[in-house]
Amino acid sequence: MTSSATPSTENIHRDRCTAIVENMRGAGMSVMVLGTGPDLEFFTGLDISSHERLTALVIQADGDDFLIAPAVDAGKAVRERTAENGIRLIPWQDGQSPYELIVRNIVLPEAPHGASEVRGVGLGASLTADHVLEIQSRLAEFNHGCVLAGPVIDELRMVKTDHEIEELAAAGAAIDRVHARVPELLQPGRTEAEIAEEISAMILEEGHVSVDFVIVGSGPNGADPHHSFSDRKLRTGELVVVDIGGALPSGYRSDCTRTYLVADSDPQVITERVLDMYRILEKAQAAAVKAVRPGVTAGEIDRVARDAIAAAGYGEQFIHRTGHGIGLTTHEAPSISSGSDTVLQPGMAFSVEPGIYFTGKVGARIEDIVVVTEDGVRPLNNRPRSLFW
Repeated sequence: MTSSATPSTENIHRDRCTAIVENMRGAGMSVMVLGTGPDLEFFTGLDISSHERLTALVIQADGDDFLIAPAVDAGKAVRERTAENGIRLIPWQDGQSPYELIVRNIVLPEAPHGASEVRGVGLGASLTADHVLEIQSRLAEFNHGCVLAGPVIDELRMVKTDHEIEELAAAGAAIDRVHARVPELLQPGRTEAEIAEEISAMILEEGHVSVDFVIVGSGPNGADPHHSFSDRKLRTGELVVVDIGGALPSGYRSDCTRTYLVADSDPQVITERVLDMYRILEKAQAAAVKAVRPGVTAGEIDRVARDAIAAAGYGEQFIHRTGHGIGLTTHEAPSISSGSDTVLQPGMAFSVEPGIYFTGKVGARIEDIVVVTEDGVRPLNNRPRSLFW
């Protein structure tokens, strides 16, 4: 469920640390250790970089939460943010072991009678192997093992609050404004790289603080879903896949794809087969968006898009999942993929982006970010999807 109120920044992060405890207990997890990155930002608001010195947030089901941080990094911003959120700050100096400090300050349950090990410590995905192995080694002394924290965190992060949804909506509107300016850039003879540079500047002009990616895939390059851009020059009558995204000051992301026709609105400049391919793609993407509602599985949304494309004979050319969750990172849960049994709930936000690709020849993709509502779906991207504007 989403909250109707827009909480203060302090309450957002404190409430998240409280809310995750219920998920932890349900999964039999007593302690969670999270490295720097999106998870730490989600629970504290701290966007700080990781390096060889360990920084980790420890959330406990039966103890106080604390942040282990190198003394050299525990400056004013870190001290103030942890204090605001009721998180104890434990600085450590070179020569000390942060892993010993973690073990010394966590509350571990006793192993049940006859059990050789309790696996109740969740480790975040951003912790690097050197930190993971050290933590595991210390916990093994107490007959405690580790599990992935990701699935438990995903349960909470997948369902956005109203505040998060409005941030995503603002990001969607900003990237829509960029797409509105793209057609004027797509002139024959210009290179993908030249266009990408101008799009990057537009993304920043339209309210983003960073550019996460810019894909300008013209002609055969459009058949590579993760092409970025190159020195290839655009030609009249070919398709160009433009997939762009960035981050707002709040950290919430945008991600939207449109496929364009270069410098000509005349349908006669492209072959009937390419035009047919694109019409099928439009219908498949629209059908998948329309199918989004509470109670449907993520796999069902993928199936709707995939079946529409396969029925037209292009099934082998749809080579990726239909979508991915979005929030403080561009790719997060839920995965809108074949066979996924994740049941959609109000507040879930994700992309719907089927594509059709003929390797070395031509490709097309349409992508919108959508949010599951109480009775259906809210698209956050609303630019036209037709080749002919």
